Amino acid sequence: MQRTPQDMNSTAAQGANESRADGTPTHVGFILMPDYSMIAFANAIETLRMANYISRSTLYRWSVVSTDQAGAVASNGLCMASGCGAEALSGCDMVFVCGGVNIRANTDDKVRQLLHQCAASGAAMGSLCTGSFALASAGLLDGYKCAIHWENLAAISEEFPRVQFSTEVFVLDRDRYTCSGGTAPLHLMLHLVRAHHGAKLVMDISEQFIVERLRASNDRQRIPQPECIGPGYQHLTEAAEIMAANIEEPLPLAELAAVIHVSLRQLERLFHRYFSMNPAQYYMNLRLRRAQELLTHSSMPIMQVTVACGFQSASHFCKAYRSLFGHSPSEERRNQAVAPEARNTTARRRASTRRFEASAHA
Repeated sequence: MQRTPQDMNSTAAQGANESRADGTPTHVGFILMPDYSMIAFANAIETLRMANYISRSTLYRWSVVSTDQAGAVASNGLCMASGCGAEALSGCDMVFVCGGVNIRANTDDKVRQLLHQCAASGAAMGSLCTGSFALASAGLLDGYKCAIHWENLAAISEEFPRVQFSTEVFVLDRDRYTCSGGTAPLHLMLHLVRAHHGAKLVMDISEQFIVERLRASNDRQRIPQPECIGPGYQHLTEAAEIMAANIEEPLPLAELAAVIHVSLRQLERLFHRYFSMNPAQYYMNLRLRRAQELLTHSSMPIMQVTVACGFQSASHFCKAYRSLFGHSPSEERRNQAVAPEARNTTARRRASTRRFEASAHA
């Protein structure tokens, strides 16, 4: 029987409450991957800090571990000294992998082994932003529903068919707590705090953070911009969703118009009104951006990407790709291969400089 989001949230809440029956603080571990998203990490850990502050008690404690010996360098270049080794994760109730850019290059056997150790100890496993890739790579999401940042969704879905990836903001499925990036970790943590300590505390935290609405787990990551909403916009969003669901075998526009019960001319007017382009251009750009996701976030051969994005020939794909992005698909793949090592080298230099400056002023 298929489990609903409410069933999964209920299971997560029940497990969380049972784990706190002895009154001890919930111990949360954070594993910072190189190039992690600082906004995602900050939204998660600050929610726990505020829960302690408002309740005037230690409801949560946390341990922060870096997978890079040079220090935890975020994608914005800032380096944070975690001060903890991997042993600090022992006994954690929950462990979150904090991902960001270059998650594929930064997930190795050492990381996978660490994640297996945490899961084997009984910790609920979670992820922020692209951290779901590391969990999936370790086989810890097989048979689970999970969330990941929308930019990585297409590529990772192809790579891990045993994982049910979702477009939702966050997902609570049994002992797996996963979310997208940006502010999504804040909403995930607020839901967990509510499961642990009730709605009143969550309302107080939301007021402190000026959070107008607690997003539900089944909210979509990508929401329409308010300035776009107007007459016919519902038909437009329906058309865009159908296009996104039919990338490999693009639908003829006349058939698409018939599905949403508008004329082809009306469909063209809607796209011109809201996107300043015709439906064919929008559909082409959608397919090319999907191709870019696959080229930058997967190891799929370029020819396979060509077919997956609905192009009949490599020459047509290359010409269209260059027209939109200014370079060829092969150049995109080469740039992606070179960039992670260049960024890692820069990060190590920054970390070494900061340690040297700290010792000089000690």
